[in-house]
This record gives sequence, structure tokens and C-alpha cells, in this order.
Amino acid sequence: MTADIGLIGLAVMGENLVLNMESRGFTVAVYNRTTSKVDELLAGRGKGKKLVGAHSIPEFVASLKKPRKIQIMVKAGAPVDAVIEELVPHLDKGDILIDGGNSLWTDTIRRTKALEAKGLRFLGVGVSGGEEGALRGPSIMPGGTREAWAEVEPIFTAISAKVGPNNDIPCCAYVGPDGAGHYVKMVHNGIEYGDMQLICEAYALLEGVLGLSAQEMSDIFAEWNKGELDSFLIEITTNILATKDPETGKPFVDVILDKAGQKGTGAWTGQSALEFGVPAPTLVEAVFARSLSAQKANRVAASKILAGPAQTSFTGDKTAFIAAVRDALYASKICSYAQGFQLLAAASDNYKWDVDLGRMALLWRGGCIIRARFLDDIFAAYQKDAKLANLLVAPAFAAKVAQAQTGWRWVVGEAVKRGVPAPAFASALSYYDGYRSARVSANLLQAQRDYFGSHTFERTDKAGTFHHDWVGLHS
Repeated sequence: MTADIGLIGLAVMGENLVLNMESRGFTVAVYNRTTSKVDELLAGRGKGKKLVGAHSIPEFVASLKKPRKIQIMVKAGAPVDAVIEELVPHLDKGDILIDGGNSLWTDTIRRTKALEAKGLRFLGVGVSGGEEGALRGPSIMPGGTREAWAEVEPIFTAISAKVGPNNDIPCCAYVGPDGAGHYVKMVHNGIEYGDMQLICEAYALLEGVLGLSAQEMSDIFAEWNKGELDSFLIEITTNILATKDPETGKPFVDVILDKAGQKGTGAWTGQSALEFGVPAPTLVEAVFARSLSAQKANRVAASKILAGPAQTSFTGDKTAFIAAVRDALYASKICSYAQGFQLLAAASDNYKWDVDLGRMALLWRGGCIIRARFLDDIFAAYQKDAKLANLLVAPAFAAKVAQAQTGWRWVVGEAVKRGVPAPAFASALSYYDGYRSARVSANLLQAQRDYFGSHTFERTDKAGTFHHDWVGLHS
């Protein structure tokens, strides 16, 4: 039995993708460096299915139809290079390698050039949806040549998530050349960081200011999930807050240590924003919030030394404050996505990828972690103006933020007054105020730069670049 596609790397994501492909009618060859994983799959979840197990790279390659299509699902970085190096001597010109992990886009660009020089084709494919998405249908973001993508597209379209009235629109479409797919996946993850942090800050405010129970907050999130905030992350937050710990009977969320992990894609998003000069403070604050949470021992020690504001009971209208938190969450979410899409636009321009921003919103409507009703509004905004400078200035979003900003400002002010950390809410609001300001304080900053470093400045009253003798003036 020869296989339609092969997959290397049988951790949970890889194994679930294999089972997804097989369930769609494809025969799949499987290989793992620890070959016992192959045997476990064939004897367990893959028993009786159209799978071809291999215990060596030559055996694996020989089991594939030509041109060979091989998906690599191993840890990003050196492990991907190691698998490619092991495969290449056994491949023929025209074979296609597919990296489906969370690789850095510059690594994908490098690998594309190196493999094309050997006559091989390479695709960097972002895959989002976690374990469940891999099995039932992920969001798929492919980058590489259109010609190589055309040969594997039927497989990936078949396994992708489907949305729409008839559940027949695939969340899978060509993104752009070389590293475009992995870059889009990285920005997806950066936005995911922002979404999660914003939800956590809403939770912190409802608990810290209003003193609501986990179940009360679950009910609030469930209600929010019926409207504009409808999303996978709001849905799972509702479920998490309603879950009890079977050992203690306490809300499960209360027995989980407040120390968050991260795998690097959020940090890459921030680094790329700095490289391209794109302001993405909310996405970056979400990364920093995780970093600060990781300093648990230091925070516990500091809590015994550092003073905060005097704590008083909330005496305002609780229902109004809950609505304000909802408005703050929604407005901040718009800012977070605006930052992510500006970053996508900058990278697309820099690398000449010609990424269709509206279409990226469609890819994220199903299968992935940030899937949400809100993405239809983003698609509509780019349909009306493909060159939209920022989502904030799209008429629909501008109106919604204007409507939400009174509650948003109240919430950020209340957080500051009560000492509840809300860095993503606050940074999103500052970003909004900065972006809507025709004049900011950078004129003084440029004067400072010119004063100490002769960096020059432009004037408001005439064209040109100028330098002023600041020291001579005051000597």
C-alpha cells in the first residue's frame, strides 16, 4: 500500500492530523524518531486504518507516491533542520516537504531557498486549533509556491475546519510565498496572547472590584458570548469558571497557580513589531504579563513590602460596571486586532507577499484558537477598503469604539484606583488615544534627540530637515 502523504512526528498534534487525514479518505505513511510511537499508533488509535508505518527514513520515503508529500510535525528550530537533513538524500526532484509546526518565518525563508536549490519544494504551513482542531479540522495557513500548494491543497482543504451556513467553506487558503504562512500563524498567536490577557483582565476586575464568584462570572461570560464577543476563548472561559475541583470542591480556577507559560510565538510577534516599527503595545503587554506572572516567588515577596491603595468596597452600580468591563474588553479587542493586522500589512509589504488581509480573517473563523464572530466584521471592513490603514478607522469599528469608550475609560480608571493590574486594557486605551491624536508629544522628543545627538528635526512651518545649536544658545 502506497501512501498519499507522509507525516513525521507523532506527538499529539501530529497523531491527530494523521487520523484526520485518514478519516478524509487518504492513506498516510507515519514515522517517528522513537519508533515505538509508530507501533503504538498502529496498534491503538490507528488500528485497522489506512496507515503505513515505517521504522526508518528510507522505508518511510519508499512508501510514498511520487511526487512525495511529507509533512514535518516536530519542535521548531534545529529539530526541523535535522529531519530535513535526514530526508534530503532519499528524495527526488519535485518532492514536497511541508513544515506544519510553529517555525520562525525567517527559518522558513532560509529553508525554502536551500531546498529549491536542490530541486525540492517546500511549504511553511501554519496550523492552528490545538489537539482538537488537528483531529476535527484546524485553520490552515500555507506559504510557499502556488504550484507546490496546488499539489497538496486537496488534502489540506479536506482536513481543515469548515464554516458558513452550510458548513462548507474551508478555513484553508493560500497565504503567500515562502515564510508568509508561518508569519500569519505567528501573528495569529500574538493576537491570541492579546485575547487571552484581555479576558483575564476582565476576570480580574469582576473578581477584584466587584467580588463576584466564579459561577457568577461564568454566567456573565456566557451572556457575553451571545453577542459581539462570541468566540471560542469566551466560550471556554465560561466553562472553566463553572468547573469545580473534584478534590476540594472549590472553583477549579482557584486551585491553579497564577504562573503562565509561553512557547515563544508571542515574543516573536513583539520582536517583529519592533523590527518593522509597528506599534503593537497590547500584544506585547500580553507577553510581558505572562513574564511577570512567571516571577511568582518575587511577587509573593514583594506583596509583603510594596503598598497599594487602600481597599474599599465598590459602592457604584454593579450592573453598569459589568457592562463597562464588557465594553472595555470589546474595544481593547478591536485595538489588539488592529495592531496585529497592521503588522501583517507591514510584513507583507516588506517581503512582497501580497497577503490578502481580509481573507486571513476568514481563515481564522473556524478551527483556530481565536475563532470568533468578530472576524466577519474584519473581513467586511477589508472588503470595503483593501488598503485600510487601520481597523480603528473603519466606520463600523470607529463607531463601536466611540460607543464603548466611556465604559472603557471608567474600567481602566477603576483598575488604577484599586491597584488591579490591567496592562492590556490600559495599553489598548493609550494606543487608541495615541492613534486618534493629530498631535502627540514627539516634538519635544525630537528636540531632545537633536539637543544631545544632533539627530535633526522637521518643522511645522516649512519643509526640510533642521538642526539647532541648543548648547550655544544656553552657553
